Amino acid sequence: MKYVDEFRDGTLARGLGEAIARAADPARDYAFMEFCGGHTHAISRYGVIDLLPSNVRMIHGPGCPVCVLPVGRIDMAIQLAMEQAVTICTYGDCLRVPASDGLSLLKARARLDKSRADIRMVYSAADALALAQREPQREVVFLAIGFETTTPPTALVLQQARALGLKNFSVLCNHVLTPAAIVAILDHPEGKGVRLDGFIGPAHVSTVIGSRPYDFVAEHYRKPVVIAGFEPLDVMQSILMLVSQVNEGRHDIENEFSRAVTRDGNRKAQALVETVFELRPQYEWRGLGSLPDSALRIRPEFAAWDAEARFGLDYAPVADHKSCECGTILRGEKRPADCKLFGTACTPETPMGSCMVSSEGACAAHFNYGRFRDIAVVAA
Repeated sequence: MKYVDEFRDGTLARGLGEAIARAADPARDYAFMEFCGGHTHAISRYGVIDLLPSNVRMIHGPGCPVCVLPVGRIDMAIQLAMEQAVTICTYGDCLRVPASDGLSLLKARARLDKSRADIRMVYSAADALALAQREPQREVVFLAIGFETTTPPTALVLQQARALGLKNFSVLCNHVLTPAAIVAILDHPEGKGVRLDGFIGPAHVSTVIGSRPYDFVAEHYRKPVVIAGFEPLDVMQSILMLVSQVNEGRHDIENEFSRAVTRDGNRKAQALVETVFELRPQYEWRGLGSLPDSALRIRPEFAAWDAEARFGLDYAPVADHKSCECGTILRGEKRPADCKLFGTACTPETPMGSCMVSSEGACAAHFNYGRFRDIAVVAA
């Protein structure tokens, strides 16, 4: 297939659904976690669930960069803008995530003297760097978030800032690592009731890191992983591949997204990241707690462009809203509809947690595409 619309062909999707139904053993249940929020939205948006047999269940995972960013990290950015008079630049979804004291980055912006400080949406790390170059009197901090997909662009702007000798630009680094999150899901003591038969591996992340870093899932945990593209037929083909592995008692790392993902990934991007970043000993994730070697920090050679070092920042953990179930949803222990705030106090217009804010969040996906299916099921 050559074109996007071919990966959304309804006839082919129904055929794959029938193939999955034939392959699924009616005497057992299957539970697969789609790690990435992009897959969650594809499943919800295209009605993939409606094409699966009832004994094949999909469980949402933690692969949403905005969703796993803890409150304390957002508070840190707000503190920088309000107390250090800097301009924070970050992606749009980050601006609306609830923080402490009823604030978010967007609400904090209304309190700032825009001549001295600001909070702005950007589409890329390069946009933040360009702002610092255009306005040398303004102290610009890029709030960097994301898994391995967005880490190389951040590394590149740090290299460029150093080469330019740019003195009014720095990065508040919150880049996290996919394999560590998978380990946390499989090892989480509160998640023992979540039975997983395998994972749909992330697409964009895997174009950077390749399929090799998932080997430990098969070797140590004896769980299959199928890396899949984001189109509905990609997802359905990967589910069929997972069902086949479970039936055959296999636990291999397979690559459905072979048109973009290789065994070793993008080595040039990996080398760039290695030059600029190193492992953090500990990093707190929303829903997963503090995990060792699960995130990156800026190397000492780039300390002049590291906002944490430059402004003497210390991280302080902050609890989520006590009624918000984002943490348990990110671990796969609950579904969005299990949260008592879902669809009432918590909507995309009035989010109480990050899973309802992010364009890749499980709650936002279910609110936009799945809640009417729930109503129909109850009515039936």
